[in-house]
Amino acid sequence: MTRPALAGIRVTDFTWIGAGSYTTKMLADAGADVVKIESIGRIDSLRLAAPYKDGVEGLNRSGYFADRNSSKRSLTLNMKHKRALELVTRLIRQSDVIANNFTPGVMERFGLGYDAVRAIKPDIIYLAMSMQGSSGPQKDFLGYGATMAAVTGIQQLTGLPGRVPAGTGTNYPDHIPNPCHATFALLAALRHRRRTGQGQRIEVAQTEPTVALLGTAVLDYTVNGHIQQPRGNDHPDAAPHGVYPCSGKDRWIAISVMTDAHWAALQSVLGDPAWMNEAAYQHTAGRLANRALINAHLHEQTLSWDHKTLMQKLQARGVPAGTVNDAADIIGDEQLAHRGHWLTLPHPEMGPSLYNAQPFRALCHPVESSARPAPLLGQHTREICSSLLGLSDVEIEQLASEGALT
Repeated sequence: MTRPALAGIRVTDFTWIGAGSYTTKMLADAGADVVKIESIGRIDSLRLAAPYKDGVEGLNRSGYFADRNSSKRSLTLNMKHKRALELVTRLIRQSDVIANNFTPGVMERFGLGYDAVRAIKPDIIYLAMSMQGSSGPQKDFLGYGATMAAVTGIQQLTGLPGRVPAGTGTNYPDHIPNPCHATFALLAALRHRRRTGQGQRIEVAQTEPTVALLGTAVLDYTVNGHIQQPRGNDHPDAAPHGVYPCSGKDRWIAISVMTDAHWAALQSVLGDPAWMNEAAYQHTAGRLANRALINAHLHEQTLSWDHKTLMQKLQARGVPAGTVNDAADIIGDEQLAHRGHWLTLPHPEMGPSLYNAQPFRALCHPVESSARPAPLLGQHTREICSSLLGLSDVEIEQLASEGALT
């Protein structure tokens, strides 16, 4: 068994809340030593976000925070204290990456703009992940995942025709394009540094990777002058294509009939009902023209089916179909269990807690061998001050009494 892919890499992590924290989580889960800089005076708001373990509120009991901060260490500093910069400087000298997702100017006010950090560690890799980047007329705008989904057009495209834009919350900006693009850029920068000895300044304006999700809509407008509109579960080239009710309370199945062969197989599984024998329905063009009527019939047809049974029968015949699962279904899913997706880690306050494993597998290094639960607030402050910053117990006590360590 080899070491984790990023063993030996250290990250000074000023990120918080969403996409930034998810970026550094991926590095930590891959073996990097991620030191999360926190402050008791200004708590990462995810520590205050439900759901809480056993429904009991607490700074160390948020499942939301835990999911985005696994395998990290927590160092609590008061960045307004005159000695905080000295401590961070010591940490940066031993770091490979420094990351933040503040609005432009915050790190500069800490004395930690790129030029200042590069003077401390010339080959540092510096990641900044503000909403709109460090230049331009909107550089100072604030926003979270839902804001980014709105300004990039995802909100407008998401929902049912004729209804107000529903959006997807923070899901896409915070969990897919922004942390994945940022992590890719960091890995490329680490490789570049290994080959050349040169560091990098990486700027991810979080709206820009989010726009990348809208490729077809952008192309449709630039080529055809057509502005796409929300279409719910409909597909422009396939019918039926949607979510249909099954037996039981709030049980549904998603079915996608992409070809005429899929239609024939669906018809067979459902017992060859008479309405499906319409000549127009045997070809995609006819099904598209009669989409609403087919959906209404199919709603009635699936109501008597158990959702899992119907999914299995359709899958066996090659029809794309999946049950609409809730959280309990996902946690109990046999495929995820087989893949070892869920990890139970011993959190110091919440006890045994469920975590996602990495969404990929490196066979030479099982993720469970290095994964650690999310840290308590300030859990590793003394450890880091002693082992990394070289402070004695007396010095640590003095800094704590002065308010530099919180």
